[in-house]
Amino acid sequence: MIPRLATLHDAPQMAAIYNEGIEDRVATFETRPRSAEDVRGWFDGRHPIVVVEQDGEIVAFASTSTYRARECYSGIAEVSVYVARKFRRLGAGRVALDELIHVAKEKGFWKLVSRVFPENRASRALIASLGFREVGVYEKHGLLDGEWRDVVIVERHLLA
Repeated sequence: MIPRLATLHDAPQMAAIYNEGIEDRVATFETRPRSAEDVRGWFDGRHPIVVVEQDGEIVAFASTSTYRARECYSGIAEVSVYVARKFRRLGAGRVALDELIHVAKEKGFWKLVSRVFPENRASRALIASLGFREVGVYEKHGLLDGEWRDVVIVERHLLA
């Protein structure tokens, strides 16, 4: 599995992977499938996105996005990781997130944050193994399919 920076050309495959995550209801509050054009909107020139390829196919991606618009938070990024169903639990998510951590640090970010559904044990184990710590729980943070869902708040400091 080979990580690399994502390009706009990768958007269709990234959208397909993200849509699997939406369908599975284990990683996002989103319910509307995303198009390649939606994913192209994630490329803002500031926030890195990494894909992982195996045999020419994108099997996972990790992305960063704006945490808050205020200047004092400019070095903090939201992070997300998605893996194609058939490649889950094979290390693709680890490769993507590990590379993204390095790239984000090189780009001057000092912290990565995210929120994870409590029952998503695989994601929680992955992020913990890469140095993220759980800092709390937002209770009833969002409504998904008519059910209030909690999320675990996680962070990873990038400063030495």
